[in-house]
Amino acid sequence: MAETGRIRVAKDKAELVKALTSSDGETGPFQTFADVIVFAAALGIKHKKRVSLGEISKREPSPIRLESFASVGNDVVIKLLGIAETQDINILSTYEEEYETQRNHIFEEYANGGLEILQNELRGAVDYSERILLFLSYERINKQEQEEEFDLSKFLS
Repeated sequence: MAETGRIRVAKDKAELVKALTSSDGETGPFQTFADVIVFAAALGIKHKKRVSLGEISKREPSPIRLESFASVGNDVVIKLLGIAETQDINILSTYEEEYETQRNHIFEEYANGGLEILQNELRGAVDYSERILLFLSYERINKQEQEEEFDLSKFLS
């Protein structure tokens, strides 16, 4: 299960997470590891891709403290995902360690799924920022096209 108070990263995705951050002279599109993980989790949620972590990265990035997410308000994503996935409001309890562990575990698995998607999308890319922008643009255009399709449901009363 998840380490209490920390969000873990799968060892096989650790290099990708590091490459996506703009630290140590790197020019990745994200400022922190936590930013990468939140983006990946959102991508995993969108594509309904939840993947077990397997072996955990012990170094760079080591498990990320929850304070890194809370300091910019991203802890809300973890909590909302927990509610959506379990349909149980009790998962928000700050007094029960098992609920925090469960919330973190759900979030980690969606983030891992999103990182898997990113790995495939970024394969062979030189500039990750540009490739992510292209990927997001494609997603937006694809969504707009789906919304423009003729929808018979609006004629139902």
